[in-house]
Amino acid sequence: MNIKVGNAPVSWGVMEVADWGEQIPYRKVLDEIAEAGYAGTELGPYGYFPTEPNELAAELSARGLQLVASFVPVPLAHPERHDAGYQEAMKVAQLLAQSGARIIVLADEMSEPRMAVSGRVDESSDGMNEQQWDGAAHILGRIAEACRELGLSSVFHHHAGTFVETPKEVERLCESINPDLLGLCLDTGHYFFGGGDPVDAVRLYGARIRHLHLKDVQLPILEAARRDGIGFLEAVRRGVFCELGAGAVDLNRVIQDMTAGGYSEWAIVEQDVDTRSEHVKPFESALRSRQYLRNVIGI
Repeated sequence: MNIKVGNAPVSWGVMEVADWGEQIPYRKVLDEIAEAGYAGTELGPYGYFPTEPNELAAELSARGLQLVASFVPVPLAHPERHDAGYQEAMKVAQLLAQSGARIIVLADEMSEPRMAVSGRVDESSDGMNEQQWDGAAHILGRIAEACRELGLSSVFHHHAGTFVETPKEVERLCESINPDLLGLCLDTGHYFFGGGDPVDAVRLYGARIRHLHLKDVQLPILEAARRDGIGFLEAVRRGVFCELGAGAVDLNRVIQDMTAGGYSEWAIVEQDVDTRSEHVKPFESALRSRQYLRNVIGI
């Protein structure tokens, strides 16, 4: 298999959430990504890694790492903020293009109403209205067009706690935009969290999946969160995302089916965690997830 394997700062608790966890120095994160056996990284929240291209390149090359992509949330449900979202996305896109990356990962932003019902969404009452869906397609298309001019391929990341979480919402988003303009980033953990089976997503979307995020989910914790009405961030704190191979996601089938379809790009391992928990050991988890992929799945 020719799939390349990376990791991301989120596995060290670095998220686009204010006051989330403790901030681990970026050099330590890069050191540990490389030491755990990964070949690349995503950017993390803009400003966490150096934003001067030469400085960023030096930090990465010193560790033999490649910059793969960046996750960029856009306020899809709020048209009055679309212009600001566009400017933020293009700021990140410029850095990616100048640093040799070829993928930008767009998503909706997390919001309190959707995080509160994540994992148990009722699209009819919790979802965007028709006008919001139209606006979402327009701003994503606008960003993707501009990124294409920079040499970047845009993919969309469905995400728990956002307005594009469930399989139905992913389907609607994909139907609203030309697949040549906007591909899909399949996140195995978030698709499972949102009520779907990632194996089905591979069958449904096939070659439109142009980027992979590999996550695993502890089903008992997810089921308890659904039963008890727990929000997304609290589910993360409780350890809903686990080391690869320790959860309920059929990662082996996902990888096998993706490679059978000709996929040979990046797979980014992610384990959303809160590093304030004494049980969270990011380096050790990243190392075991890498060993699982190498020894069990063969990538």
